[in-house]
Amino acid sequence: MGELFRSEEMTLAQLFLQSEAAYCCVSELGEIGMVQFRDLNPDVNVFQRKFVNEVRRCEEMDRKLRFVEKEIKKANIQIVDTGENPEVPSPRDMIDMEATFEKLENELKEINTNQEALKKNFLELTELKHILRRTQQFFDEMEDPSLLEESSILLDPNEPHRVAPLRLGFVAGVIGRERIPTFERMLWRVCRGNVFLRQAEIEDPLEDPTLGSQVHKSVFIIFFQGDQLKNRVKKICEGFRATLYPCPETPQERKEMLAGVNARIDDLQMVLNQTEDHRQRVLQAAAKTVRVWFIKVRKMKAIYHTLNLCNIDVTQKCLIAEVWCPVSDMDSIQFALRRGTEKSGSTVPSILNRMQTNQTPPTYNKTSKFTSGFQSIVDAYGIGSYREMNPAPYTIITFPFLFAVMFGDLGHGVLMTSAALYLVLRETRLIAQKSDNEMFNMVFAGRYIILLMGIFSMYTGLIYNDCFSKSLNIFGSGWSVRPMFDSKRGGNWTFDTLKGSAALQLDPAVDGVFSGPYPIGIDPIWNIAINKLSFLNSFKMKMSVILGVSHMLFGVTLSLFNHLYFQKPLNIYLGFIPEILFMACLFGYLVILVFYKWVSYNVHISKDAPSLLIAFINMFLFNYSDTTNKPLYRGQMAIQIILIVIALACVPCMLIVKTLVLRRQHMWKKHLGTQNFGGIRVGNGPTEDEAGIIQHDQLAQQCDEEPEAREEEEFNFGDVAVHQAIHTIEYCLGCISNTASYLRLWALSLAHAQLSEVLWKMVMHIGLSSKSIGGFVLLAIVFYFFAVLTVAILLIMEGLSAFLHALRLHWVEFQNKFYCGQGFKFLPFTFESILEGRSED
Repeated sequence: MGELFRSEEMTLAQLFLQSEAAYCCVSELGEIGMVQFRDLNPDVNVFQRKFVNEVRRCEEMDRKLRFVEKEIKKANIQIVDTGENPEVPSPRDMIDMEATFEKLENELKEINTNQEALKKNFLELTELKHILRRTQQFFDEMEDPSLLEESSILLDPNEPHRVAPLRLGFVAGVIGRERIPTFERMLWRVCRGNVFLRQAEIEDPLEDPTLGSQVHKSVFIIFFQGDQLKNRVKKICEGFRATLYPCPETPQERKEMLAGVNARIDDLQMVLNQTEDHRQRVLQAAAKTVRVWFIKVRKMKAIYHTLNLCNIDVTQKCLIAEVWCPVSDMDSIQFALRRGTEKSGSTVPSILNRMQTNQTPPTYNKTSKFTSGFQSIVDAYGIGSYREMNPAPYTIITFPFLFAVMFGDLGHGVLMTSAALYLVLRETRLIAQKSDNEMFNMVFAGRYIILLMGIFSMYTGLIYNDCFSKSLNIFGSGWSVRPMFDSKRGGNWTFDTLKGSAALQLDPAVDGVFSGPYPIGIDPIWNIAINKLSFLNSFKMKMSVILGVSHMLFGVTLSLFNHLYFQKPLNIYLGFIPEILFMACLFGYLVILVFYKWVSYNVHISKDAPSLLIAFINMFLFNYSDTTNKPLYRGQMAIQIILIVIALACVPCMLIVKTLVLRRQHMWKKHLGTQNFGGIRVGNGPTEDEAGIIQHDQLAQQCDEEPEAREEEEFNFGDVAVHQAIHTIEYCLGCISNTASYLRLWALSLAHAQLSEVLWKMVMHIGLSSKSIGGFVLLAIVFYFFAVLTVAILLIMEGLSAFLHALRLHWVEFQNKFYCGQGFKFLPFTFESILEGRSED
């Protein structure tokens, strides 16, 4: 159970793997995901490592599979994903897999090439078909078609002054529909109006084999006279990427050519259909296994990449690896190694040997689907130092609670809880869908955080008695107006009083006006009171200070468990004790005053109650002569002076005394290993003979740890003094600023309540106040806008704002009391990310 509050105990272990068993052993370790490999070849280039060729082969297979996947998606075929976790293929299977993928890729490329050529030919024939049909229509529409024949003359035969006959030429083609206007203007300007253009749109879109998309085109025919204009027209057509086709001059030839084109189109369509059917069969067969192939290839690639991190023995028969692993999982790792050795058929077992080291291990916090979101919140600030207290278990409760203090609304909490509950109940189906929507995945990953935030918001909404800015009068108000009209009970109201006053104040001192507090939360009568805001502000401000001081004191208390675990008594006596005394004597005392004032003053003497703010300021100023602010209790001056003195005395303890004690300890350690002979210090180290009796592995270990040990022995009094001064000043000033920072709980709660009230009055009130016959129609329309604005502004925007402020309170105000966050995360070698499709490695 202790591991829940601290990171797992880690150890550095050495792995000795036989060359023939290394692949299978690493594969088994990847399946359990409990070891993090260290790179033992940091100075070796990645392209010069032993298994670089295998990694490249895996990358090439992965590239081919990505090509197949792209073709499958282009054909709109559903890729089958059964969630299967296939076993890692053996190294000898790589050759068969490469041959299979090579054959599949070549087959698809050949099909694509043939299909593209067929489609291009089909497109040309289709365009030619439309040209032949349209040009015939153009000629038929002419009043005198003979004028457009090459043998026709431009002049009237009856004209007396005839000259030599002129011949007209024409070209026909197809062009993109969007280019027609520009094309026509260019022809007119370049040819100076000496050409005649006719064009018509092709109704059905044509498939472009190059782009693979549908395009809209138009048929055109251009009449001109002379070779010079002909050359200009052809150059313009080429510039506009228009396709020209030969068009016979006579109707009979055009008819015969059209019949031949139609026959060829029918034949091509049949071939295209057969090609597409074959392509679909190939892709559908690949779609059933491509996801399994991906997993196998990427597992192999990950294994070879991990093997590149290992050292190779001089005999080339053994691979040596160093891994970080949890101590509690050592048995599972041993079992996985035995399983891998048996699979490989090796007779020599793999060896797992724990190593002694001074290096800082990685931080590993075991999480479940429920706690992973909260652990991510903590890790986003900084990975915890090894074995220090983990804030995540406490954040599970404090984070959604502080969020709810700012977001408290019963109605909004119900909506948030319902949305999170939907994600939680359907999580299995939603996980199986493997959505690529980054925003949805982020919300889904925090579904349990949102669920708790919604539940706590419902609770605080009940405490505030706030539901969509309205109060719920379930148990009946504890306030009554009737006794104010009863003179026997002390009431002094009359009906004339009501007529002459815009607002009246109930007097709780009158018997029967206030019968007692509401059973849960705030009395609903405050929802219609004029001084509602003043009352709620006072309540929420004091509540924010109480919650803030309690939260910070709890954080300081957690630092005690860190000092006890790491066996640092100096940090307890000159760190924890002064820190908690400083905060308790000042701000803990303020919290006690709040409760004392609530308990001690009733309705009869409340008018004489002193101001806590002025009393707290006078406490620091040692001002006790203020007659307008009476003492809260007897002996207040003496107690407050003692508290101030204790708090001030804690500062030099943290600032000066701890630094001097650290220096004295260093000097004592420095002279511990020497003896004084006549004023000369002589070391107590081993003699030369004794020094030689050191085992080889211990010597090597000592050499490895020597730099870090040397760093630990370094002591700079100036650096220590500056560091301690910074820490002391930061803590003392932080106690003040952090307490003030918790007032954001009050500020955001007020803002949320006011926004909710404005939205009700400005929107929902319009529909509810309608007195016309069709008022229900108006109410339905208004409710739609009210619902949209509630979700968009109050749930999403305000919810995100409260989330960020709660994040700040935990990262800064809470965690800086005990959490260093200077560790590095445990990143085990695992196939989990490959199975989830998050990574290729």
